[in-house]
Amino acid sequence: MQLTLSYAALLVLAGVALFAVGFLILRFVPEGNLVVVGGGFAPGRDDLIDVFVPYSLFALLGLAVVGLGGGWLLAGRMLRPLMRITDAARQARDGSLSHRIDLPGRQNELAELADTFDDMLGQVQRSVEEQRRFAANASHELRTPLAVMRTMLEVAGADPAGRDTDALLERLAETNERSVALTEALLTLAEVEHRDHPRVEVDIDAVVEEVVEEMKDASSHSGIRIETDLAAGTVMAAPMLLRQLVTNLVQNAIAYNHPGGVVRVATRRAADGTTLEISNTGDVLDQTLVDTFMEPFVRGEGRTRRSAERPAGSGLGLAIVSSIVAAHGWGSTVTAREGGGLSVRVSLVAAR
Repeated sequence: MQLTLSYAALLVLAGVALFAVGFLILRFVPEGNLVVVGGGFAPGRDDLIDVFVPYSLFALLGLAVVGLGGGWLLAGRMLRPLMRITDAARQARDGSLSHRIDLPGRQNELAELADTFDDMLGQVQRSVEEQRRFAANASHELRTPLAVMRTMLEVAGADPAGRDTDALLERLAETNERSVALTEALLTLAEVEHRDHPRVEVDIDAVVEEVVEEMKDASSHSGIRIETDLAAGTVMAAPMLLRQLVTNLVQNAIAYNHPGGVVRVATRRAADGTTLEISNTGDVLDQTLVDTFMEPFVRGEGRTRRSAERPAGSGLGLAIVSSIVAAHGWGSTVTAREGGGLSVRVSLVAAR
């Protein structure tokens, strides 16, 4: 209605302008009776005004009618894409994220708005689906150790004479350790994704050396050798998150390795940025499977060595790495090494 009234008002104003121009022109017509050679009739200014005014009023009325009718049709045509966008927004508000506008026609500002809205809906839909899968997986993972402990206690309670208390306590401790590790990983992941972390200059080589030193006992227990080649210097990062990233990658490289294998940690600084690359020996992997390792609760089944000293992983180690990389705006690639094992490369921003 506002657009219709605007169109009609514009036409009426144009008509009023022409009406005013007409009056200005009539000023040049002489007043009084005019004499025409031969005795013909010659209208004067008053005669012309008497004719001009009513016809002009009829014309203005016609312009108003045309402006209202044509403006209503034109406004409806122009606003039709906005109605489709509004309908899609309402459906999204009501919980339907699968609907798309798919606005036909030529590319203009409204089509660009509709395409942007469709892209936003797609991103929101993917994010919601990922959150639902994550919540379902987290719920399952958290319930599993509790259910296992309850079953062990029920079995032990049903047969007091035949139970092995030491073995029961050992299994309960292992299951509890898995539950604690999973909970800590979930809390870390939530903290990375929902908190702002100030960035400062951090010596990444020093961080790698500290983490490698802490991991020596775990690696030497399995005969795994850690080799370092550090030449990066400082980077802009949140110190705790950078340390968590390096720790997770080194732990992953040790856990998914062969006894007597090798873990290589290298940092490089170049004109286009700084890179951290951690690779390890291990089983031959399919790249399709490797591409899923950054997703939460994805484990390399059959590759992790489980023992009393090294319980099963939570499946969140590389997911936390991926979140830390995203939080910093870095890039990362995970590649299956030829001959077996895995290589993770992180592109960081160097400090100036």
